[in-house]
Amino acid sequence: MSEDSIGRRTFIAGALGAAALVGLSCKSGRPLAGSLVDDGHAAGHLIRDGGAAPPVRRRERRSIVIVGGGVAGLSAAWWLAKHGVTDFVLLELLSRPGGNARWGENAVSAYPWGAHYVPVPGPHATLVRELFAEMGLLSADGSWSERDLCFAPKERAFVHGRWREGLVEALAMDADGERELRRFDAVVDELRASGAFTIPLALGAADHDVARSPLDTLTAEAWLAREGFRSEALRWYVDYACRDDFGTRARDASAWAALHYFAAREADDPGPLTWPEGNGRLVRHLLGRVEAHVVADAPVGRVERAGTRMRVVAAATEWTCDAVIWAAPTFLARYVVEGAPAASWRYAPWLVANLTLDRRPRAADDDAPEAWDNVIVDSPGLGYVVATHQALRATPEPRTVWTYYRALADGDPAAERRRLLAMDWRACAELALADLERAHPDLRECVSRVDVMRHGHAMPRPEPGFLARRAEWWAPARGARVFYANSDVSGLSLFEEAQYRGVRAAEHAMALVT
Repeated sequence: MSEDSIGRRTFIAGALGAAALVGLSCKSGRPLAGSLVDDGHAAGHLIRDGGAAPPVRRRERRSIVIVGGGVAGLSAAWWLAKHGVTDFVLLELLSRPGGNARWGENAVSAYPWGAHYVPVPGPHATLVRELFAEMGLLSADGSWSERDLCFAPKERAFVHGRWREGLVEALAMDADGERELRRFDAVVDELRASGAFTIPLALGAADHDVARSPLDTLTAEAWLAREGFRSEALRWYVDYACRDDFGTRARDASAWAALHYFAAREADDPGPLTWPEGNGRLVRHLLGRVEAHVVADAPVGRVERAGTRMRVVAAATEWTCDAVIWAAPTFLARYVVEGAPAASWRYAPWLVANLTLDRRPRAADDDAPEAWDNVIVDSPGLGYVVATHQALRATPEPRTVWTYYRALADGDPAAERRRLLAMDWRACAELALADLERAHPDLRECVSRVDVMRHGHAMPRPEPGFLARRAEWWAPARGARVFYANSDVSGLSLFEEAQYRGVRAAEHAMALVT
């Protein structure tokens, strides 16, 4: 596919939506522009309802067909290309690949529509490090690009009416809370040293026993209670971590998953690595390596056996191949892939809003300065990241873009998803503005545009028992010609998991066709 067919003009048009919607205004009466950005849920519903397999008008032959252009699919394609396999095609539902690492851009900055950082990978995360070395982020001497490590200040929190530097530090725990935090850190250190909590999960020294971990029989909230952790501040911190990584409350998340959030990261992580467009920076690189193999606007309606080969129908084209890499979310497989098991995950809905600011809100004299990640402690949202934080300027430009994140984690995921998808742009934008103006009372005087993306199935929720439920997707069955690669095969929606699953699926496919 040519650069023009999925190039910058097409991407920006799709990112901003068909037409700007006007309906909110600031206190001075100046209207706020914005749009709902297509997250693909309409096309996904078409697939679910069996309407994505139009009559075949052309036929193509490839050795390998990759379904899904998120990080898993792009990583599979990257690995194939690196190893000299060129007879493959990647079919992407939307007009631009990226999945949860999609990004947008305007006259002020590029900005993320989902994933926006990667922790600095440890020495055993060889695939991530190989990619980052290829991108120039990791030098041969093991040092990381200072330009790509998050600049200080990294985090601040709004608590008790003011912004304080740090996250845990801002909670200002009492003596009992401080003791509990130290005890919690000691538990995390012990788990980290065990070697079982890794990114990717499959690197864990005890991975074959992980599915039977007693920690996966409890919720994070139940584990905290069992271990005698009573500090409200610590409980908020763990709940925030669960919402941040899983879109799930601590009362619903597996204790194993919650502890993995802390124990899988390096104790001396100098990162994270981040960019204005978030993990779109990684998608840009991967896409640059495999773009010629990408067919966009190609929803896949059917994957089935055709004698000794596979038949994939997408956008009126029938692709015959020897192997299929299913890198789309696994919950769609049951509607499309012959013989696919039904995914047992429940998926978390998210709202993401990008706010374009003409100037920064006013700050109190004792407020900590604006950070990359800005968290409002007493909030159902997760705060915002600043797209221009990595800009190399002596003084910040007045204009910027804030990316606001909110997981709808309080109710049943299916009900919350219906509620989210029923909200129009005005309701979504108001949700973000009303939350943020508690910490920034003059926010509406600063914002000129609010663009919104509704992620109906943003990520699998790692609820108790999720480790055992991975088994049906974890390894291909004997004689399989469909290899599952989405990060939800691991149960955790992380860049490293998506890359690992994509590469492993590519290796299985290569073994079959070479």
